Amino acid sequence: MIIYQMLPRLWGNGTLQQIDTQCMDYFKTLGITHVWYTGIIRHSTGKPYVKGNPGSPYSICDYYDVNPYLSQDEGNRMKDFEALVDRTHKAGLKVIIDFVPNHVSPDYSDSRGGIKTCGYYDYDWSDTLKIDYGYRPNWDKMLDILLFWAEKGVDGFRCDMVEMVPPEFLKWLIAGVRRRFPQVMFIAEVYTREKYRRYAYDVGFDLLYDKSGLYDILKELLDGHGNARKISWNWQFLQDLQPRMLNFLENHDEPRLPKAYPALFVSLLLNRAPFMLYFGEEIGEGALDTEDHRTSIFNKVEIPSLQRLYQYIHTGEGLKDEERATLAVFRGLMAAAPDWGTTYDLVYCNLDAPGFRVDSHYIWMRISERGTFLLGANFTKEKADIPVFIPGYVSRINLYIPPFGGNIIKL
Repeated sequence: MIIYQMLPRLWGNGTLQQIDTQCMDYFKTLGITHVWYTGIIRHSTGKPYVKGNPGSPYSICDYYDVNPYLSQDEGNRMKDFEALVDRTHKAGLKVIIDFVPNHVSPDYSDSRGGIKTCGYYDYDWSDTLKIDYGYRPNWDKMLDILLFWAEKGVDGFRCDMVEMVPPEFLKWLIAGVRRRFPQVMFIAEVYTREKYRRYAYDVGFDLLYDKSGLYDILKELLDGHGNARKISWNWQFLQDLQPRMLNFLENHDEPRLPKAYPALFVSLLLNRAPFMLYFGEEIGEGALDTEDHRTSIFNKVEIPSLQRLYQYIHTGEGLKDEERATLAVFRGLMAAAPDWGTTYDLVYCNLDAPGFRVDSHYIWMRISERGTFLLGANFTKEKADIPVFIPGYVSRINLYIPPFGGNIIKL
């Protein structure tokens, strides 16, 4: 499973019609299976407390509506969304949208009775109010909301900040949806590794962010102060949970990491865990014009690289040579990723291998019907030549890994 997260308001001219059949064809060249359309449900805008213009997709003001600005004809915005779902499905892809169970906008209002809030907000989310789950009718309301979107063909929900919501409610909610839509997928934004098992096996989520595990480890390595040995430790910690992890390098909450090739090799190719790609990541978009290197989720901004990407999708032109080269790397790796079989960590048996730096190199093996593959990632600026010992092999296999990159050898 490979998920492509995108903000429709920053794609093309910012309307749903712009995500056309040519875009679907492009997604498929990346091996994409699911598209997460971020910022579909109507959020608050134009209010004193709103952050940015048009505002945050996570300050929902009507759970039964689509943002008017996403349609060329505001009166047809729901039909435009339904048409997008249909286009996505006809391309053989599945649709994911956000579910934000912890909070709504202070001006939340809908035609079905509204949602009772606690009257305060968490952290610095001053454009929200926390939902009151001590008020039992809110449980039924949330189930009605998810069924509303599932009936429109939504295949999955990325569930925001689930650790701030009662687990017993989430378990009840997921079970309720699956009584009518058993194939609907639930993805949990979870940040505490020690809670992964509970949210997967007790609450019932299909996938969990591996933010506090693999992502944080790779980010530290990219920042120059990590330890690659932690990749092995995290893999061992997760054990049977690993196929339930959603690996990623970027999303709307995290900084852009352009050309983070060794991290890409590990996050995408370590095992069969699903992977998430953030729009523009595949051409090296770095959000270098922002202080925190994040693509804004609060403002309608023009991003030149995304505009070039949109042109490329429709004309075959527009991308810079460097962007084309980056895209070629992503295409090559992502198209092959799902078929590489079982993972075997090789760090433990190569601690004394000449040239192997356990703090900044990582080596592993994948075995499938396609064959046996030796993989390595190098988080240093120097090339690595490692004679790798593989149990069962008579001689060591020499693995060359380019500076700040990765390599794959078919044995």
